[in-house]
Amino acid sequence: MMTTHRPSIIPLRSILALIAAAFLLSACGGESTESLPNTSASASSVNYTGPAPENDDVQAFKLAVWDNLATQDKCGACHNAGGQSPTFVNEQDINIAYAQARTVVNLDAPSQSEMVSKVAGGHNCWTSSTAACVDILTTYLTNWAGGAAGSVKTVELRAPAEKDPGATLTFPASSGDFESTVYPVLRTYCIDCHTENGQTPYIASSSGATSYEQAQSRINLETPSASRLVQRLRTDFHNCWDNDCDLSADTMQMAIEDFANLQSPQTVDADLVVSKALNLAEDGLLANSGGRYENNIIALYEFKAGEGQTAFDTSGVSPALDLTLSGNTEWVGGWGIALGGAYQNEQNFMVPAGKAQGSTASSQKLHTFLTASGEYSLEAWVAPGNITQEDARIVTYSGSATTRNVTLSQSLQRYEVLHRSTSSDENTPFGTQDADMLLQATLQHVVVNYSPGTGRQIFINGEPSGDVDPDSAGLLSEWDDSFALVMGNETDGNSPWEGTIRMVAFHNRALTPEQIQTNFEVGVGQKFYMLFGVSHLINVPESYIVFEVSQFDSYSYRFTSPFFISLDNTVEPSNIRLAGMRLGVNGKEPAVGQAWANLDVTLNADDYEPGTGQPLSPLGTIIALEEGPETDEFFLTFDQLGSETYARSEPALPPAATPVDLPASSDIGLKTFDEINDTMASLTGVDKTQTDVYNTYVTVKQQLPTVETIEGFLSSHQMAITQMAIQYCDVLASNVALRTAFFPGFNFSKSADTAFDATGRSQVIDPLLDRFVGENLATQPADADIETELNSLIDNLTSCGGSCDAGRTETIVKASCAAVLGSATTLVQ
Repeated sequence: MMTTHRPSIIPLRSILALIAAAFLLSACGGESTESLPNTSASASSVNYTGPAPENDDVQAFKLAVWDNLATQDKCGACHNAGGQSPTFVNEQDINIAYAQARTVVNLDAPSQSEMVSKVAGGHNCWTSSTAACVDILTTYLTNWAGGAAGSVKTVELRAPAEKDPGATLTFPASSGDFESTVYPVLRTYCIDCHTENGQTPYIASSSGATSYEQAQSRINLETPSASRLVQRLRTDFHNCWDNDCDLSADTMQMAIEDFANLQSPQTVDADLVVSKALNLAEDGLLANSGGRYENNIIALYEFKAGEGQTAFDTSGVSPALDLTLSGNTEWVGGWGIALGGAYQNEQNFMVPAGKAQGSTASSQKLHTFLTASGEYSLEAWVAPGNITQEDARIVTYSGSATTRNVTLSQSLQRYEVLHRSTSSDENTPFGTQDADMLLQATLQHVVVNYSPGTGRQIFINGEPSGDVDPDSAGLLSEWDDSFALVMGNETDGNSPWEGTIRMVAFHNRALTPEQIQTNFEVGVGQKFYMLFGVSHLINVPESYIVFEVSQFDSYSYRFTSPFFISLDNTVEPSNIRLAGMRLGVNGKEPAVGQAWANLDVTLNADDYEPGTGQPLSPLGTIIALEEGPETDEFFLTFDQLGSETYARSEPALPPAATPVDLPASSDIGLKTFDEINDTMASLTGVDKTQTDVYNTYVTVKQQLPTVETIEGFLSSHQMAITQMAIQYCDVLASNVALRTAFFPGFNFSKSADTAFDATGRSQVIDPLLDRFVGENLATQPADADIETELNSLIDNLTSCGGSCDAGRTETIVKASCAAVLGSATTLVQ
């Protein structure tokens, strides 16, 4: 959870610290990769002049793969004609290149290709992230295989290696052992970069507990040498502190081994009926290879890197529009980034609100492709952090707060689209209706469609919002190519959005409603099929209980849609009872999240379909992450599966805890920010949309109370209320019609030394008491006391006598009004 503190002025020392941090980050650098040869040569394109492609598949290979990989910055420097084998970017004969490529690719499963696995091992990645290179290369091969045609693809289930649940090491709840072993190494050698003042993960935080939380997913207790903390040093050569990176890696590995040796393994109860065991990272079958319509994607962000300061564009469409993360940003497990507001950290360093921004040069790609087609779809999976933020930019392609090409924004429970065309104003939002409350603080699939035929359309979770674009459809010819793509803020940093972004894609064609529905149903994030072997428990060969599994966030997994299947299509189950299925992790059954504990079904031929299996339940569940997807070991247990049974005795319910006497709560509460604004508008008669009033409200709203408890009152609340009261009273007293109705009989044209005689004072004070002060309230001050205070205020302000300036009378009325309106009469309820 990210806590937001928003001071109105950032101190100079914080600005200087921010500049220093920027230099520090540039010194730390990003991911290290193997050096690429001959990168000084032109890398933009390669002109092919050899023999024509022999068939359509060779031509498809050229367009999807060869044209992208033949450049000097990728594979063209080595795997060319006369270069090292395989010569799959042979620039002299595309047909030879095609034949060579077929030896290192698997078009049935592009992600499993030898070419991809070679790059995944660190071979000549052309970006700072191996994961990004793998994704882009997989996209090239998928497009060659026909994936760009937009058809739904399927995933072929494959049997995992069989293993029994073992004795598993788990992370202790306390960080004590970690702080005595691994933490000193991290604080000594990683402190220049990986603290809250620098880049994620904060493994060298000054807080041992924070470092422990951030480091757990990067530590493998079972195999310390496989820990990400070790591998970053040994294979990625990432900021080693010794001349030999292996020595640095050995130091880190020994510290992790010391930590692991302090832990005791968790063994599985021998009486349980258990399946074979699986590890998500090692045994999970990637399920992201099928289902989505992506044939016109020109920019794609799936946020798979998981660390560093770059969110990579993995669309495979050049130039790559990579984004730089800054401010309060955090990687989310299972793919995604979390963006938070500005806050002051424990070192008194002002961390600005988070955002991810591309360069103006690379952002020109959007202008080029979208103005050429005249239409687009902006697709995103987002989870707003709350439903109270306004004018908060989720995704924007803009130049400033008032100049843009297209923006997806949040205003309370509305999604809004600001869009430039020849027929629409770029700053007039088109959005969902307030009453529909379509924007919720949960994960949602949002699509903005635009085409000359339909104008703007908004789809939420696969369904159209039903809102009709008030502007006629126009052209995109007025778009500006000097703008930048930003997520989570505006280019000026003054429109922060808080929440999580799991995926963003730009299509240079408007998606059809059917395609949008399909993409919603496919979902988002890294998904796997996990096949838990049960052949040893029943007389059905190659039989498995299969789940779709994903890392839900940095703290949990999502298991859903279990089904039974045999990979031997010649066999079927017959009258096999399955009852009381539970998930196990790291040698034990979690106490919560057991959605299938009451499952009782029979596996039989009538409900079984060879090739697709038999569904067991539509339910899903969330299981807490313990050590991370690289290490956590899962298995299933059954009260009965076939003839195998386990006599489960449910533990007795613990006695109810004695209720705790809570402190007495006050009968008096605070009005919240929106209630205060509505109250002031109602009492004064000034419209809350009046320009000066609205601008003041927007400026101080985050300084006003957000909860009703009186214990939450802060002095800053009173300062904001005072500013609101002054502005409302200023408009009231400056508007002749309003002030005449509010203060009947008072002569604003008199000088201050004569206007506030006994009659004049009564004509000012009485309406304020009548309109602003309640009646018969037990805790309110007496009218006489308020009147005494106002008379004292007027006496002080009229002490100038006959030398008062001409506008003094109006100023005194405004001050008297603000004194009452900005008091507890407005704040307390």
